[in-house]
Amino acid sequence: MNNLVILPIIIPFISGMIMVVFRKNITLQKWLGVIALLSTGFVAMMLMHQIKSEGIQSIQVGGWQAPFGITVVADMFAALLLVAAFLVALACFVYSFFTIGNDKEKHYYYPFFLFLMTGVNGSFLTGDMFNLFVFFEVMLISSYVLITLGGSKGQLRESFKYVLINVISSFLFLVALAYLYGVTGTLNMAHLSLRVAEAGQDGLLTTIAILFLIVFSLKAALLLFFWLPGSYSAPPTAVAAIFSALLTKVGIYAIFRVFTLIFYHEPQITHVLIGIMGALTMILGAIGAIAYWDIRKILAYNVIVSVGLIVAGLAAFTYSGLLGSIYYLIHDIIIKGLIFLIGGTVIALTGTAKLKEFSGLIRNHPYLGWMFFISALSLAGIPPLSGFVGKIFITRGTFEAELFWLGAIGFMTSLMVLYSVMKIFMNGFWGETNMSIEMEKGSTKRVILPIAFLTVLTIALGFGAEGIHDYVSIAVEGLLDPSIYIEAVFGNNPIP
Repeated sequence: MNNLVILPIIIPFISGMIMVVFRKNITLQKWLGVIALLSTGFVAMMLMHQIKSEGIQSIQVGGWQAPFGITVVADMFAALLLVAAFLVALACFVYSFFTIGNDKEKHYYYPFFLFLMTGVNGSFLTGDMFNLFVFFEVMLISSYVLITLGGSKGQLRESFKYVLINVISSFLFLVALAYLYGVTGTLNMAHLSLRVAEAGQDGLLTTIAILFLIVFSLKAALLLFFWLPGSYSAPPTAVAAIFSALLTKVGIYAIFRVFTLIFYHEPQITHVLIGIMGALTMILGAIGAIAYWDIRKILAYNVIVSVGLIVAGLAAFTYSGLLGSIYYLIHDIIIKGLIFLIGGTVIALTGTAKLKEFSGLIRNHPYLGWMFFISALSLAGIPPLSGFVGKIFITRGTFEAELFWLGAIGFMTSLMVLYSVMKIFMNGFWGETNMSIEMEKGSTKRVILPIAFLTVLTIALGFGAEGIHDYVSIAVEGLLDPSIYIEAVFGNNPIP
């Protein structure tokens, strides 16, 4: 039993509750939030070390033996995502201090930011399908509050769409859970893995698996992404950055967890379908990214492209493919937070998101301009930055699985992504300066620090990819061998 496993859930939740009590003390909320995030990150790093040396860590809450109690499990896959989530959350939280505004701060912005992190961390750590639904809802309810804070017309319009699609997906999630429990008699993930393996993944179970794929695809914006561009363009910059960095990644995580631990017996159906959905997502997302001249829309469609690329590694279902997916997933959490913070800062400076209305920002803001250039190259997977390693392994994995068409689409859309982000750089930062500092609507003072922090991280992740290779390899081995996860949950206890 390891009590550390549950702390990434408890720390932000308790801290958020304390913030609610001290609603009017904004300074206390800021300090408490930073301490809570740093503590969560420290625990996540300790878990990574323990998992590497001792194996997967788990706890049965309340002392009930699995599968009857509430199981919380930290494998290396979850621990890596916890660390990445902490890093981007810390940057977005600090960025909020200088941009979110006093009115939003007084209406529980900081508590709901931490409640959002509670849902994200809980989704990564839960070992039970029903509790996955619960943590999804904690995350989504918090996001409903964050996306509507401010109450502008655009926010309310897009938030209605966002809430509606998530309510539908949550309903389908409950339906899928009901069918799964009716067939297997359990919702514990490790127990489900055994039950499905014993029964054989017949037509009914494969149909249930596809229903889960639809649910998680709605949440991850895998093919079913029509709600995302507007929803991620409407909220304040810090909120849009944390949404783009984490919310779709929780859906991706759920797809990886379910289709490597539970429904992995019919890959010629489920994983091929995931590959097709990933390919269409990359193509349609890349077309959207190059079609628009609005910074928010370009960046939002690039979120969609990355979803398709990450699941391509799962579709290949090879060591190299999964290795690349995890590398790229870690990279994408950081780079999406970074590029949305820079994009939002540019809009705050110029007062517009339309690229044709300003140019030459790099003359007045060279640090911001060159950090965007670095993030653009990293997003496109240009070596030696962080996106390169993941894309290389994903492409290798698709070729090993003889999914040459999927690897080719990944390469083609990477070029389209490069064009879309360089369009922002060449038109917005480069060229003749048409706006003096006196004409600007905002400032980069103080907000440059969290942006620089994430820029350093994406450079370090690229040059230091070998340094985390052992951890990523352990994560891949755990995904390819479900027995490791099952043994960690049940230990020496008899399996019912």
